[in-house]
Amino acid sequence: MRAVFVGASTLSVMTVRALAAHGHESVIIERDQARIDALADELDCGFVHGDGSRPAVLRDVGPRESDILLCLSNDDQDNIIASLVGRALGFGRVVTRIEDPDFEHICTELGLDYPIVPDRETARALQELCEGHEPGDLTAVLRGGYRLRSVVVGESHAGVVDALPLPDGARCIAVNRGERTTLPEPGDTVAQGDQLLVICPEDAVTRLREAFAPEQ
Repeated sequence: MRAVFVGASTLSVMTVRALAAHGHESVIIERDQARIDALADELDCGFVHGDGSRPAVLRDVGPRESDILLCLSNDDQDNIIASLVGRALGFGRVVTRIEDPDFEHICTELGLDYPIVPDRETARALQELCEGHEPGDLTAVLRGGYRLRSVVVGESHAGVVDALPLPDGARCIAVNRGERTTLPEPGDTVAQGDQLLVICPEDAVTRLREAFAPEQ
């Protein structure tokens, strides 16, 4: 597997080390040459000096020859822009790191499939440990080619849950509205701006994203 990282952040470095231990290839794109020099001797990966949000730089690392693009710099907006450019250039999977949870909704509206908020996820895991529970990840228990995805309800989709344009085999399992989460029942309605959590067949993820693409 070949992974490309935007930003030589601490999270990127730790992930590169973990991938190298399993025999995977990594490339880090970093603006700061001094940061590259400091890491070159200790990391088993390639380095590219440049701005990872620029199309020319991402194109040069070979989107079609890479399995995943991880935008893990310490700047949320840079990560979002790099993710959009990377997706347009043909990276198969794109991960977007954001520190400000307010950007998560924006990532969903833009169709970015893998936004992560590391501090929040760590806080949830620690909360579960403090309460005596084993931290769990629902995506880890999905089998048979299913994925969890979130989409945002547009103006044309507002109405009854049963009428949502979900691909065959997909199910809406939760609705987030503000600070409240509900489990939809037949006949329930959703409003513009609601965030839906959907279990979707892997081969229908693209159709789901297209059905809920931001309205012009």
